[in-house]
Amino acid sequence: MKVLAIEREVTGVSAADFTPQLKKAEAAHAWELYQSGAIRELYFRQDQSNAVLVLECQDGRAARQILEGMPLVEAGLISFEIIPLVAYPGFERLFENKD
Repeated sequence: MKVLAIEREVTGVSAADFTPQLKKAEAAHAWELYQSGAIRELYFRQDQSNAVLVLECQDGRAARQILEGMPLVEAGLISFEIIPLVAYPGFERLFENKD
């Protein structure tokens, strides 16, 4: 299942809390997840510096467990909105029998 994960800011966190060591650990962990196939796509929003991830996992709960292991999540600096996705069913309309 594909799962969309959108980074959300945590109140009370400042830019100084994002130390170079934590940011490097975050990038390394994201790379491991990308290499394993858990993260399929990884972006930053153009209008904000929030990450948007597309994960491939069993369900939303599995995605949450994967993301809870991210160093910035573990440090309480970011959180994610988890959105499980399903395939678009609308193409079926193109092939419906109109009899």
